[in-house]
Amino acid sequence: MRFSMVWALIVLALLLATLSLYGEGARARYWRERGSAPLEGNWPAATVIVPVKGEDEGLRENLASLASLDYPDYELIVVSRGAEDVPPGAAPERARLVYAGEGGGETGDKINNLLAAVRAARKESVVFAFADSDGRVPAAWLRALVAALKEERAGAATGYRWHVPQPVDFWSLLRSVWNAVIADGMGPGEPRFCWGGAMAVRRETFERLDISGWWKGAVSDDYRLSEAVRAAGMRIVFAPGAMVAAADHTGGMEFLGWITRQMRITRFYAPGLWRLALAAHAVYCAAMVGAGWLAWRGSWMAGLALAWQLGIGMWKGWRRMENARGVMREHEGWFRRWGWAHVVLVPVGTWLWLYGCVGAGVSSRIRWRGGMYRLKRMGACGTKQ
Repeated sequence: MRFSMVWALIVLALLLATLSLYGEGARARYWRERGSAPLEGNWPAATVIVPVKGEDEGLRENLASLASLDYPDYELIVVSRGAEDVPPGAAPERARLVYAGEGGGETGDKINNLLAAVRAARKESVVFAFADSDGRVPAAWLRALVAALKEERAGAATGYRWHVPQPVDFWSLLRSVWNAVIADGMGPGEPRFCWGGAMAVRRETFERLDISGWWKGAVSDDYRLSEAVRAAGMRIVFAPGAMVAAADHTGGMEFLGWITRQMRITRFYAPGLWRLALAAHAVYCAAMVGAGWLAWRGSWMAGLALAWQLGIGMWKGWRRMENARGVMREHEGWFRRWGWAHVVLVPVGTWLWLYGCVGAGVSSRIRWRGGMYRLKRMGACGTKQ
């Protein structure tokens, strides 16, 4: 019975791993074909909003990249709770500073800042684009997002992040591997959510869907905007040309706390995603242990099964890396030198995904940017479930 249960887990893990290969070819073509933003087109006036709270590693360079976009007509708003949150000399000359104040209620500081910036946006802006202060964007970042908004039924456009720490250390490299797994959901089908560091929506859509109402009382801006778009029957469109490079570093305890916080936010704002991730990684990790145990006891079939499971995961890691490498050409040197980690460290990343999913279930509180928040399940337009 014990052996049959172990083999059942192994077979289930192999089945899940094999099924996960479905769509890899279409995803690679999507990234390749849409990795460059169109040069020609109608580019409506836009407002780019980036919240800042204190000194981030590389903050000046990150904000400078947002001030140097290849886009004909946009304003850049740097928003914070108060002047003390923007380090002296960090904001580019072309940026307009907006101070949101303390905010109120249970709404997160970041969302309070975003709402203040939206209210302060110039009237002629047709598109709102949102960025994070810890990422560096390519010159065509805004064009890529706006081009995606032109697709049929597009309610929001999103890019994603790739960690390219310089210089490299173990924990920062491991974070890059862990975070990259989410890119499997970015492709020709609708992404599961917008990512808040590269997100755009038409002003008309923002107002008609009452995104401000959806954000009321929330901590996660991107998950809530994603819910609003889907509730309205509209699509989220992924723009590979809007990939963002994060060059900052992390330590071991900070990294483990970070992944737990990410999954805890997912647990409350996208519980189906969290349950799926928890179940899948529990099966994968249990199957690794079971196959390893049987292989140690002399079963060549178990050894082959373990190699097959690990091989699929590592191949997918290589495929993810190649997709990102193809569109983030300015970081070619980093991928050439460190891309191997997205193959070799994938099994470690699998266990860390399980750690984050399990850790997400033990509390409803998170610490984020110096604030402590208690997460609640949210309904439409700020209502709690």
